[in-house]
Amino acid sequence: MPAEPATPPPPGSTSTPDAAVLDQPTAVTVQAPSTPAPLHPACRPGVTAHASDPHAWTSQELTDPHSHTEKAGKVRRMFAAIAGSYDLNNRVHSLGLDQRWRRFAVAEAAVRAGDRVLDVACGTGDLTQAFATTEAAEIVGLDFTREMIELARKKQLALPEGVAGRLRYIEGDAQHLPFEDRSFDVISIAFGIRNVEDPTRALREFARVLRPGGRLVILEFDQPKNPLVRWFNSLYCRGIMPRTATWLSGDKSGAYKYLPASVATFLAREALLDALKDEGFSHGKASPLSLGICVCYRAVRV
Repeated sequence: MPAEPATPPPPGSTSTPDAAVLDQPTAVTVQAPSTPAPLHPACRPGVTAHASDPHAWTSQELTDPHSHTEKAGKVRRMFAAIAGSYDLNNRVHSLGLDQRWRRFAVAEAAVRAGDRVLDVACGTGDLTQAFATTEAAEIVGLDFTREMIELARKKQLALPEGVAGRLRYIEGDAQHLPFEDRSFDVISIAFGIRNVEDPTRALREFARVLRPGGRLVILEFDQPKNPLVRWFNSLYCRGIMPRTATWLSGDKSGAYKYLPASVATFLAREALLDALKDEGFSHGKASPLSLGICVCYRAVRV
């Protein structure tokens, strides 16, 4: 699933405090690959969400969006509705910090010459393109919202031929990756693991398609530990950003109300590290960025 629009933290520097480290993982059961789920009819090109649309998020549903039985379809439709203004809202509402976070993620991936990289929930391709600054042989961007993939491909056309030729975009589901076992050296997912219907299942798929020693890098929003920063971030994300982002996008799907609600009800930092260990990863660490508003997780496939 695509990455969320980034919220603007108080201006802060990218920092890497002491990382939380995983113990050695337990054995992991690998599932066989399957083909991506078909595109939801409501999310075909040209379809937009309206206030009366039953797929739009309601206030009651946003008390815990992760438990909604139709989360996958609602998230896909939501991103289809905001695709056209997605990049603009990312830049405006993160004060440009979203690009800095992506560069940090690329550095954490430690890409080597000849590596194959898979960027899951690639959205319009910002992180996928950032990996093109490395010596990776191939970078694949995967997303289950067609409108996002179409925009990523348009951006690809504007790149130099030597860069564009190493990028490939496909539609697909993070929970059912259409790739062979042990076929990638790096997997990334930026602001997308929270949008997956079953994050644990996605982590299991990441472990399946990564080669032993492969690196997994996750960017995700978090709730700052500092009480003052946490208060300001909550005020901005719940009170200011939903109004300004909705105005910029003309969105009626509830996307920018879903963002803070999904962050507040998602796995805590320690819980996500535990899930990585359980699904076949070791040497996990969590690096808070910009005063803890964003966290970069890194783990290694056993």
